[in-house]
Amino acid sequence: MTDLRVFVTRKWPDEVEAALTSRFDTVLNDDEGSLDRSLIAHAMARYDVLCPTVGDTIDADLINEADRCRLIANYGVGFDHIDLDAAKAKGIAVTNTPGVLTDATADLAMTLLLMAARRTGEGERMVRSGEWSGWHPRHLVGSAVSGKTLGVVGFGRIGQALAKRAQCGFGMTILYHARHEVGGDIVRDTRARFCPDLAGLLEQSDFVSIHVPGGEGTRHLIDSDALAAMKPGSFLINTARGSVVDHDALAAGLRSGHPAGAGLDVFPEEPLVPPALLDLDNVVLLPHLGSADAETRRAMGMRALRNIEAFARGADLPDRVA
Repeated sequence: MTDLRVFVTRKWPDEVEAALTSRFDTVLNDDEGSLDRSLIAHAMARYDVLCPTVGDTIDADLINEADRCRLIANYGVGFDHIDLDAAKAKGIAVTNTPGVLTDATADLAMTLLLMAARRTGEGERMVRSGEWSGWHPRHLVGSAVSGKTLGVVGFGRIGQALAKRAQCGFGMTILYHARHEVGGDIVRDTRARFCPDLAGLLEQSDFVSIHVPGGEGTRHLIDSDALAAMKPGSFLINTARGSVVDHDALAAGLRSGHPAGAGLDVFPEEPLVPPALLDLDNVVLLPHLGSADAETRRAMGMRALRNIEAFARGADLPDRVA
């Protein structure tokens, strides 16, 4: 136990909360929902460490009022909801939880790909509503996955993990677009081919999966022009950040049948889902489940704890991003 004061904005796994409270003067949130902005401001003025999630916007105004907080230990790998420049100017360190959610998110991207291709969301809704009239040859015919081409936009840990699943499990041809060409075992194992031009990848891919960080640099990377460049009959999958896709353009494309379908786990203003998508059958909509398995959520918390412990010792922070 130290006199370091830690404030957690949302309920974390029990094991992680127990570890935090055993080591530090910790205030937990017993509510699964988000905190009012004024309470976060209050916490940053009175606690040494703030532990937010992707659903907590930590902007410059909050940071500039933070009289005591000196570490933002984010619960998650993405940090575009935190103003890093303001934190740096204020002398507040920011950490994240990389690596531990790679497999869970890649699994979910593959799940969305299969759901969109095989129209399982439509089928499940039909069964639950009592509208299923029985098997017939042309009922809910979707797209095959095995042997098709997958285009991965952003080839970091999660993109590479998805490529491995798609190639080894389904024999898919892998294309990838990234800032730099990647080498090593992943390219050898998946025979992934680098596409320096995004449009070139879109034109060749039966499925396109997004794995880039959020922020202004990638906002609306998938816009109306990108959607128009996609191969006829193709599908878009996004488990990265909602801001990467122009959802109005996507809805218009889905209505016209180009792309043929989509699978989305993230949205620009969560928990709000763009209304234009809600009445479309050819899009699978999930409530940000990318890291939602028990092992991963626990590992994320323990990774955040590791950064807090390093901060308490005055040691280098293992996962510092600012």
